[in-house]
Amino acid sequence: MNTLSLEALSAFIVRAKCATYVGSGQKLLPYRLGSHDLQYFEGAWAYHDTYVGESDFIGEEVVYHGGKVVWAMNYFGRILQPDKISSAQAGEMIKQSLTRMYAEDRFLGGFEHTEGDLHYVDTNEGDVRFFTGKEWIDRNGEIVYELVYHGGIVRE
Repeated sequence: MNTLSLEALSAFIVRAKCATYVGSGQKLLPYRLGSHDLQYFEGAWAYHDTYVGESDFIGEEVVYHGGKVVWAMNYFGRILQPDKISSAQAGEMIKQSLTRMYAEDRFLGGFEHTEGDLHYVDTNEGDVRFFTGKEWIDRNGEIVYELVYHGGIVRE
């Protein structure tokens, strides 16, 4: 990470996230039983997102540069009130919200988005070097979905 700029890393992460989950990128054959795996390549950069589960899920994103791991994050999300939101509805709201956040050339920082009676909120502390955060969706003032995440730069 010594020769890579934080700006270049952040910009790549945004492009990779746009091209994979949010952009409904092509899924790979699973690396693990039951996993969903997405990849994005650009020059010396590579990104891999893998997760297991659907309405309750856990995953990891890893960024490589020149074949070496330089950044990663983990996340765990869950539907809190399945009688008020389906995993498909939550997924669609997340994709719409993240598309708007990534259009601002960022993936961290306070962000809110509303569609109909669904309100998405993403909040975190830190920056690309080290961060923790949480996203959630509320419907009519009740939190129906939440996800926690953390990550940062990985060094040898």
